[in-house]
Order: sequence, then C-alpha cells, then structure tokens
Amino acid sequence: MLEFLINQNSSENPSFMGILLAVLSSFFLSFLIVITYEITTPKAGKSKNFTQSLALISIVAATVMQAIGDSLARGLGMLGALAIIRFRTRLDNPRNMTFMFASIAVGISCGVFGFTIAFVGTMVFCIAALLVHFSGMAQDSSMKGNIRLSIPSDLVDTLLIEDILNRYCNTSTLDQFRTITETPPADQSEAPSSPTQHLEVTYQFAMKSKANPDQLLKELRNIDGLRDIRLRFNTSTPENV
Repeated sequence: MLEFLINQNSSENPSFMGILLAVLSSFFLSFLIVITYEITTPKAGKSKNFTQSLALISIVAATVMQAIGDSLARGLGMLGALAIIRFRTRLDNPRNMTFMFASIAVGISCGVFGFTIAFVGTMVFCIAALLVHFSGMAQDSSMKGNIRLSIPSDLVDTLLIEDILNRYCNTSTLDQFRTITETPPADQSEAPSSPTQHLEVTYQFAMKSKANPDQLLKELRNIDGLRDIRLRFNTSTPENV
C-alpha cells in the first residue's frame, strides 16, 4: 500500500484507483472537519448549506489539483477560469472562513497525493478546534442579539421583563426606549377616537450557554399586555454558501 502511494505521489497521469483514493480520502477527512464544526458551533450559528459545502468542497479541490497535475499551462488556465467566476457569497464569521479553508486545504493535499499531510493536518486541526471550544477561549461564542417588545403604556412592568431576561441571559442591557403614538383611522359614522400610546423597548442580550430561546419567548408571551415580541440573533450564518 505504501509503495502504491509513493508511486502515485510522483505520477503525472494517475490511475483510476489513485484518483478514487484521493477523492474518497478528501471526503472522509473533510467529513471529520464537519463533525468537529457541528460539535463546536452553537445551534443558532449553524447552517445546513454551509456544513454541506464543507464536506463537498474538498472533493472539488482534489479534482482540480488532479486535473492540473504538474502542468504549468493547466494551472494558469485554471487560475483564469476561476478568475472569471464571481463568488458573491460572503463569510462574515472568520471562524467559518477558517473551517472552509481547512476543508479546501485537505482537498488540495489529497489532490497532490499528500495523504500524510492531509491526515496529520486534519487531526491536529480538529483536536485544536475541540480544545479551543471546551476551554475558556470559547466563552464569547454565546448567542447574542436583541429583543424588541411593544408594551401598552402603564400596563406592563418592565422590571418583570428584566427579571426574565436575567434568568436566561448572562447580560441584558436596555438599548432603546421610545413612545409611539398611534392615531386610529377616522370613521365618519362615529366620533373621532383618541390616539393611543405604547412603548417600544429594545434590549441587547447574551444568552447563557444552556438557555433555551424558545422557553424565553414562551415566558415573555405569558405576560399579560405584552405584544409584538421580536427576537433577533446577531450570529452570522452563511445561509447562501
């Protein structure tokens, strides 16, 4: 087996078995990266499209490297072809970009028959990602966002809302507080209605690691008089990947 890998490593025209081994190896190692990503990423930050891309892009990278081989002309042609394609998808989270680049690196290594490099690199990367996740450096990865509430004037005590937020969040701060006046539409058949006022309150929060956002919304909905609850997370999710 080792003799086969050594011969394939320097072959300009690899055999079918060599190509198949490179592609399958890239998929297997990138799948380990996907598992690591699933374990170390909060639920709110996950995207099925992104995880599928992590598993598949290594195959593409390996195929490209197999097609280029040792040919300089092929490499320049491939570079020009990739320059024509405009990738408009953005990865706002640097951590997601790191995982994507790791999967591409695995595909490139397997594509040039650097199986030892690909295997060692994947193992070290996955172990390092797990260590970072379970260490103190991962504390800032909690779900952060804001919640907007519409409160009829003098009907709901904001202290009750803050008490619920304190039970589910590590931090919660009042970000915006304003009064909105609504004038009902005029009806000629009836006397004009007086305008009504309600408060719009916005809180910035960072949820606890084991807190359930659904349970938080359920408790807020149980408050009489509270309406129009909008919960938004700031975690960047690469849905378009």
